[in-house]
Amino acid sequence: MANVNFQIHCDNFGRLVLIDAEGIRHEGVTPVRAFPIAAPDEGLSLINFEGHEVGWVDHVADLPPAIRDIVEADLRSREFVPEVERIVEVSSFACPSTWQVQTNRGPAELVLKGEEDIRRLSQTRLLIADAHGIQFLVRDLTSLDKHSRKLLDRFL
Repeated sequence: MANVNFQIHCDNFGRLVLIDAEGIRHEGVTPVRAFPIAAPDEGLSLINFEGHEVGWVDHVADLPPAIRDIVEADLRSREFVPEVERIVEVSSFACPSTWQVQTNRGPAELVLKGEEDIRRLSQTRLLIADAHGIQFLVRDLTSLDKHSRKLLDRFL
């Protein structure tokens, strides 16, 4: 575990408070992932309410368990990127089309406005933006079932 030169706790209002190595108190701190999709557990910036970085963490796993729990709880409360596990049905192969998908957060329906709303992040990773602005992640195309890959191939 790396040496962490700050402490973090929640105040009475649920805001994060960071106390740095010099004992300076920074209220209203927000953890921000440097690479939220590609490397969510690497590079975490701790930003104060004025937008200045007051702390940096190379790897979330380097944080002591109590601080890691607080930081991860804050991140979960602000981040919402459901991961597509299966594509159940597509209403049409012409856009706009309605997709019925199974995600890691349960069943969902998304409306794809156009093929350009499917963005390839890597050879096997996709980000799909639906008509309502929700981002859906396909973490690994090769892990999808044959039916899901066949439906998705019609749009790629």
